[in-house]
Amino acid sequence: MWFQWGEQRDYIDSTWNCGYLLASSFVILNLLGQLTGCILVLSRNFVQYACFGLFGIIALQTIAYSILWDLKFLMRNLALGGGLLLLLAESRSEGKSMFAGVPTVRESSPKQYMQLGGRVLLVLMFMTLLHFDASFFSILQNIVGTALMILVAIGFKTKLAALTLVVWLFAINVYFNAFWTIPVYKPMHDFLKYDFFQTMSVIGGLLLVVALGPGGVSMDEKKKEW
Repeated sequence: MWFQWGEQRDYIDSTWNCGYLLASSFVILNLLGQLTGCILVLSRNFVQYACFGLFGIIALQTIAYSILWDLKFLMRNLALGGGLLLLLAESRSEGKSMFAGVPTVRESSPKQYMQLGGRVLLVLMFMTLLHFDASFFSILQNIVGTALMILVAIGFKTKLAALTLVVWLFAINVYFNAFWTIPVYKPMHDFLKYDFFQTMSVIGGLLLVVALGPGGVSMDEKKKEW
């Protein structure tokens, strides 16, 4: 955004006909909001506030760039929101029992439902990667990808499924979104660059699933009760 300041401002101005000042203010807000939120998250300061701020930036971008009407980009933005939801859940401290040795009712913890929502939203990224053609590779990719998505969503063998998706998504990302092979002056360079880093953010969300597990609302957790 910093190196394409003029293009970003002109796009917002032409799309919304809001004038130079408002368009410039939007780009500044967008840039500073993302930078501030990311710095706070990486430094582990005010993480919950940073997550809420980044949620706001995603919502603002969805409206400003008309992503709301593009199903593919909307699903990818929702997947980003899923990653943030998992980060927000990770930042919440576990509630302690009122009585020593007596477990709390885990199912009532908001953290468990945040982890469930984050897992389900992350799956939306992979739905945009499905290809509906008759080639053997596409059919195999769709079957394996769908199976892994379902496992992550319902929380069964979650860590293994999420780690497999990390490897698979990273390989697809490097192969299909190789923006460094496209000259900078071509529009495709920017599209691929956007897709590449957005996909990397979703990979970060999946790594949170690998690190933290699926949470209380999952088949993995229910198996412990059985």
